[in-house]
Amino acid sequence: MVITVRRYIDNEKLLSPWARVVVGLSGGMDSMALLDILTLLGYNCVAAHCNFHLRGDESDRDAAFVKKWCSDSDIHFTSVDFDTAHYAAAKKISIEMAARELRYSWFEKVRKQYGAYAVAVAHHKDDSVETVLLNLIRGSGVRGLTGIASKNKNVVRPLLCVTRAEIEEYITNRGIPYVTDSTNNEDFYLRNYIRINIIPLLKELNPSVCEAINRTSRNISEAEKVYSEYIHKIIKSVCNNNKIDIRQLRQTASPQSVLYEILSPLGFNTTVIENILQSMDSNPGKVFYSEGYRVVKDRNSFLIGSLEDGLARRESYLISDDTEEITDPVCLAFHRKTMPVEIDKSSNYLYADADKLKFPLKLRRWRQGDWFVPFGMKGKKKLSDYFTDRKFSLPDKEDVWVLLSGDDIVWIVGERSDNRFRITERSINAFMVEYRGC
Repeated sequence: MVITVRRYIDNEKLLSPWARVVVGLSGGMDSMALLDILTLLGYNCVAAHCNFHLRGDESDRDAAFVKKWCSDSDIHFTSVDFDTAHYAAAKKISIEMAARELRYSWFEKVRKQYGAYAVAVAHHKDDSVETVLLNLIRGSGVRGLTGIASKNKNVVRPLLCVTRAEIEEYITNRGIPYVTDSTNNEDFYLRNYIRINIIPLLKELNPSVCEAINRTSRNISEAEKVYSEYIHKIIKSVCNNNKIDIRQLRQTASPQSVLYEILSPLGFNTTVIENILQSMDSNPGKVFYSEGYRVVKDRNSFLIGSLEDGLARRESYLISDDTEEITDPVCLAFHRKTMPVEIDKSSNYLYADADKLKFPLKLRRWRQGDWFVPFGMKGKKKLSDYFTDRKFSLPDKEDVWVLLSGDDIVWIVGERSDNRFRITERSINAFMVEYRGC
């Protein structure tokens, strides 16, 4: 088996010869075999153990076991203790996800600390089969059916070329001790249920089912390379500046696949993505959410935004008569001038009769029911109608600020001023505001 693993490492280009490697060591059969093999192959190993404190005395037993084994074997050892349950509760994630995040984050710190080439973990062929079945049950794109990757950034998996049975035989022949995680025999977790109940049933249909699934997974992995190259080219033509062009999306071979590849990394599940796809012909304004993002159906596009961008800012801001500049929530510069003044007709400037204003002015987001008298007109106009005429998207509307004198709108910032506050030939003092974006 040592030769098989060495060839796999070479073929997959997982490790440089004689490199320093951080080995994730739980004390179980798989990780003990991995550490032994890499040591025999001449790699400078640093054993790294995580105590997640999820199994009481058993967790401490595992930590003591691996520490003593490494000491007796003259292998450098380091460990860490985690309050996994507290971390999971604080982040509102599962215990499994919490342990994964804590483990790999710490492994990377250890790798940098020791200047190691990579972090090696002990996933094997059977683990990859379980992952494929798990993704099938949960629903997955093409990538989820490729199994576990041999390399992911700085994490490598040298044992993906061997089965659990081969590892067990190796451990027995080498006389290497190991500890057993009692929760591995509980089918409460879905992965355990698949291993304990589903795979044995599949083996009744095909004794070689694991090898068949691995072979299929490898074939899909090769096909996925072609798929990824195509899909990334398509995404560049369909999605720009967080805007998905619906017309371009329709012309692709598989709009659903394109949407999935764009949105699934942002936390949108398959059901929501299908609903977004079905909304292509619907009226503008529909909003779809993932945990951290949203997609807004606009007239001819889907607009992607972070939920953090939509967090409510302060409801209003007061502008005193001696304020010269503000930079939050927008950048505005204020100037008082004596008439006559040269007027810049750009929408980025407001020129108002200072003597018609009541200070402090108020800056706030627009609200339903707001109205103003557009510059050059006499009649009222609702802001909502103004936005419709101007073909504002929903995100555009949400980002509109208005400047008020008392309860009256003086200026839709960066858009249009109110005719009631315009400068006339009778005006003596002018109040000028420059919109600088931000």
